[in-house]
Amino acid sequence: MNVRRLVFAGEALVDVVLRVPALPERGGDVFATAAGVTVGGGFNVMAAAARQGLTVLYAGGHGTGPWGDLVRAALATEGITILRPPDPERDTGFDVALVEPDGERTFATHLGAETLGRWDDLPAFAGDMVYVSGYGLAAGGGGRGEDFGGQSFGTPPRISPAPPASQLFVDPGPLVAQIPEDVLASVLARCDWLSCNDREAALLTGGAEAADAARLLLGRTARAGVIVRTGASGCVLGLRGEEPIHIPAPAVEVVDTTGAGDTHAGVFIAALGEGLTPAQAALRANAAAAFSVTRAGPATSPTRVDLDAWLTRPTGSGF
Repeated sequence: MNVRRLVFAGEALVDVVLRVPALPERGGDVFATAAGVTVGGGFNVMAAAARQGLTVLYAGGHGTGPWGDLVRAALATEGITILRPPDPERDTGFDVALVEPDGERTFATHLGAETLGRWDDLPAFAGDMVYVSGYGLAAGGGGRGEDFGGQSFGTPPRISPAPPASQLFVDPGPLVAQIPEDVLASVLARCDWLSCNDREAALLTGGAEAADAARLLLGRTARAGVIVRTGASGCVLGLRGEEPIHIPAPAVEVVDTTGAGDTHAGVFIAALGEGLTPAQAALRANAAAAFSVTRAGPATSPTRVDLDAWLTRPTGSGF
């Protein structure tokens, strides 16, 4: 099924980014070498898809206050439609991201108005890809037992194509271990695509390596394709009835891995919308993620023009 629009039911929040020489010990402190405030979280997925030319609608929440203002301005810059009014009672949430010299990042997150926990009024139709993240499903994130298109994730027998005829893309994210088991089981039974990194896949499968994890995750889902992102080496793609295959990524010099997985998801969805096969879409998503990690910051996904130009560059040339 081709993708007509991305209806994003995840969470856009603000990143307070600190570049540090190393993580401090417990109870310690460390001087940041650089700092910045930017919109991140689910915004990275939406921006990645929109920059590839896919129509994107933000169905998540946003707050009243300085963080919410930042999110709305960023969405407007990318041409992303906001479906809901601001929450008058609270502001959008934020995270503190500590980025080490090798590009690895560690987060502490405070959730706010972006986390709705229910999507019973979601305007998604045939051809739409609905995106849900683990931040909305995790215990404490507002997702437990709430509704998605009128169907409760907490009661698997009631899960049906919800919204009707749309596809569901799930990225459990770093909070995968905090998603209640009944909620996770019903989401896996409903989703059409499950995308996670190798750490998250290992947590879901008891420590399996990427290819084995993809096989096990195919067994835990009812109809989904599975993507296990493996960092610099690319990803493993698992399709129903087929052996998982490794899809390679270009070798690059890493500056900052923040948002790389989000870039991968957004570009993968957009590539499906262009009619690419899942393997072709994964290859393009790998390239976009590689592009993004060569730049500092979370929303560094390339435009369609930039990505096409890089993919056709002479061998050995840089960005």
